[in-house]
Amino acid sequence: MFKYVKYLFSLILMSLLLNVPLRAQQYIIRFATVAPEGSTWMNVMHEYDAAVRKDSDGKLGFKFYPGGIAGDEKDVLRKIRIGQYQAGGFTGVGMGEIAPEERILDTPFLFRDTSEVDYIYKKFTPMFREAFEKGGFVFLGWAEVGWVYVFTQKPIYSASDMAGVKAWMWEGDPIAQVAFKVLNLAPIPLSVTDVNTSLQTGMINCVYSPPLAMIALQWFTKVKYMLDLPLALSTGSALISKRYFDTLPPDLQQILLKEGAKYMAKLTRLSREDNAKAIKVLQSKGIILTHPKSKSELAHYYQTGEEARQMLVGKLYSADLLHQIESALAQYRKGHPGK
Repeated sequence: MFKYVKYLFSLILMSLLLNVPLRAQQYIIRFATVAPEGSTWMNVMHEYDAAVRKDSDGKLGFKFYPGGIAGDEKDVLRKIRIGQYQAGGFTGVGMGEIAPEERILDTPFLFRDTSEVDYIYKKFTPMFREAFEKGGFVFLGWAEVGWVYVFTQKPIYSASDMAGVKAWMWEGDPIAQVAFKVLNLAPIPLSVTDVNTSLQTGMINCVYSPPLAMIALQWFTKVKYMLDLPLALSTGSALISKRYFDTLPPDLQQILLKEGAKYMAKLTRLSREDNAKAIKVLQSKGIILTHPKSKSELAHYYQTGEEARQMLVGKLYSADLLHQIESALAQYRKGHPGK
């Protein structure tokens, strides 16, 4: 009897020290992502989990499957739909499988700075949230991957410099296909795992990526230049199965949404900071930044973006949605001269 009392006391003491309620966890969200443990993505997700557990008095929490152990984004979506997992972190590629219209945010040269991105997020998130729900998922918050830049083995200044460049293209990405077409890049479709070897052998001499990913994947060691003009924004988000979400009590649903908005906003902010620092690191490693040499060259890039977006009408999104977003950005720029 004494041993039992001593054991129970130890459990209570441990609970108090760790600030973990003894109430048994009733709901577990199995969350899969390609982001590795120790990354900013996962660090913030652990903070999100701690906040959800605290607010729910220990009734709700996450169990993480990081580093791609659940497969790529399409694998994760399939496994969520059969109930093996309940939620995941996705880039535009995965989100586009659920709500194709979301891919409009990843189109070439749509945005010029983060203030424009934040404006469009605020204005159009309710619409995208509804689109995700139609696709069977509940939106927990945006989590950007970052600005995507073009990295090459020869300097690029104008779009004409891209003619004949052998560029890696992520297999099956419709946005990359139209972007390469309007920029006259010669696409070489490859899986991500083949890029390093292909750069080394000369099969390709150009890649596109956020700066942080260039470092993580070590691609920067095989290129020399970065065009310091974002090709596109790589969006990301956390999504949970609507079927599972609907099984949660209303108070737990609200906790998940409230803390999701808070921590996904933090993740977006940290991602922007990390990518800005990564550019400095790339420069310290010998990467040379190039820029369009004139306003007319810059305008030409923006024109190719408009052409690419028109080419995707009817394939990913409607002409009406494109008009709404482009009109909103034009109106925003009028009120913010210099953009």
